[in-house]
Amino acid sequence: MYAVFRSGGKQYRAVIGDILRLEKIDVDEGTTVKFEDVLLIGEGVNIKVGTPMLSGSSVSAKVLRQGKSKKVAVVKFKRRQNYLRQGTHRQFFTEVEITAISGVTKKPAATDKPKSADKPAARKKATKKAVTKKAVTKKAATKKAATRKKVAKKSAAKKKAQ
Repeated sequence: MYAVFRSGGKQYRAVIGDILRLEKIDVDEGTTVKFEDVLLIGEGVNIKVGTPMLSGSSVSAKVLRQGKSKKVAVVKFKRRQNYLRQGTHRQFFTEVEITAISGVTKKPAATDKPKSADKPAARKKATKKAVTKKAVTKKAATKKAATRKKVAKKSAAKKKAQ
């Protein structure tokens, strides 16, 4: 089973036992953190997607360590302007191990099947309406084009007469 959850403005895909580096969270090492913003839970074909979040689901993780990433060079440069600024940056992170994924385990009811059987009939009706609307708009467009041609011929005949 896997889950997609949100932390620090980013989304992470996690399986039980994974070790992830997240944006810094202010907690001590060894404590348990619970992420409530779960977007998706899945296992094989059974996937549950939230709109936008799944209610009643969470991802639990144990904080392994707090740290800083490697140095990244930051360079600002404009050519021919005598402008060069150099610096470095180290991003803080929290390393966690996913310990549990709890989600909604509701199975679809048997009454859902007849509802899905009604949908194709509704689609057929909608397509018939769309086809008739397209035909009406095509007819109107051809009539407009024919009237434009007639007006253009009349104006050309008047110019020749003068």
